[in-house]
Amino acid sequence: MQKTFIDGDLLFRQHTFDLPLDYTQPNGATLSVFAREVVDLNRDREGDTLPWLVYFQGGPGFPSPRPDARSGWLKRALQQYRVLLLDQRGTGLSSPLTHQTLAHMTDEEQANYISHFRADNIVRDAETIREAFGVKQWSTLGQSFGGFCSLTYLSFYPKSLTCAYITGGVPSLTRPADDVYRATYQRVLDKNHALFAQFPSAQVRCAEIADYLMDNHVTLANGQRFTVEQFQQIGINLGRSGANLPMYYLLEEAFVETAQGKILSDTFLHAMLAEQSYQTNPIYAFLHEPIYNQGDASNWSAHRVRHHAFPEFNYEQGKPFLFTGEMVYPWMFDQMENLTSLKGAADRLASKADWPALYDVDALASNTVPVVCAVYADDMYVEMDYSCETLKGIPKSRAWITNEYEHNGLRADGERILDRLISMADNIKNLP
Repeated sequence: MQKTFIDGDLLFRQHTFDLPLDYTQPNGATLSVFAREVVDLNRDREGDTLPWLVYFQGGPGFPSPRPDARSGWLKRALQQYRVLLLDQRGTGLSSPLTHQTLAHMTDEEQANYISHFRADNIVRDAETIREAFGVKQWSTLGQSFGGFCSLTYLSFYPKSLTCAYITGGVPSLTRPADDVYRATYQRVLDKNHALFAQFPSAQVRCAEIADYLMDNHVTLANGQRFTVEQFQQIGINLGRSGANLPMYYLLEEAFVETAQGKILSDTFLHAMLAEQSYQTNPIYAFLHEPIYNQGDASNWSAHRVRHHAFPEFNYEQGKPFLFTGEMVYPWMFDQMENLTSLKGAADRLASKADWPALYDVDALASNTVPVVCAVYADDMYVEMDYSCETLKGIPKSRAWITNEYEHNGLRADGERILDRLISMADNIKNLP
């Protein structure tokens, strides 16, 4: 494939790097990391004088955007930056990690391999790429998990950064995963209550679907049995702006009348399979909990917290139905077609307790790099109180706390959000 192309007034350059799988063994196994440079064609001639902005995608386990227009946050960024869209290791064109690419490994080999795909190594990749480009410093834009990566970057390579923009992604630096899920389960409850208050008939329909799944063997297009637990997981969408109405429309079409009676429709079941991004992006299922672990094990945190503190999420006939959120569970590796062969690795990762530190609290406490953040008051994925707790300990950080957006604010109104963050950063830089 060609390494450079032009689309309209944008220039795209493709970059591929062979980088260490394990940076403690630089002469060991390697992987391929892909990054796409995007620049205004008219500004490309500025060369080294045009500053860089590196985008860290949310997830973990999803590739960088594939832009097809000058729009959203990219439109604002291109006014003053050369943008690098990094496919984080294991995603997109960066040595993709899937059940297919892991098939030749034992459970232990899989777990050891996957353990190198957290924020610490994503940041090491970015830093190695910066050095390869000969760029003295650059800025970062981190959405959701990408914000976690930004704080890891600030912890270990602060001299490489000129500014960190973060949207919906300021993590706790010290709290264990259990604290995170206790907070986010409550947020998910709030979103459920809002959905069913707006559409009371949706509660009836959800219970009808759940009861049908309990009484019948329903399969998805990939041959996997569809269960109540899988249905509940589409609640991950409730943390995105404007989710309630599309959710209602989807539920409306759940059943179809046939000569044999009422059954779940193909339209609905195909939509349900499409919701299971874990099947094609298993890093999310493997590492969603370990992104919080520093010297401790997750031990399937969301599953334990649900069992002990939020049993109302365990559906029983005759009781209210509740959707879950972005939590991952051990049963996913028993039920989901592309995850069953990875169950042994998942259990090993859940019990792994020797995860290295992701943040340096002392280094962040002496931070000199502007850190500007959009913190969403009603965020279902990242607890606002924990974000504020973190920012109190980081000098030169500022938060725009707003309830105008949900977690996907950058996608919904990225041009405005990034413009405001850039203005906030400029104000910090201008302080005496």
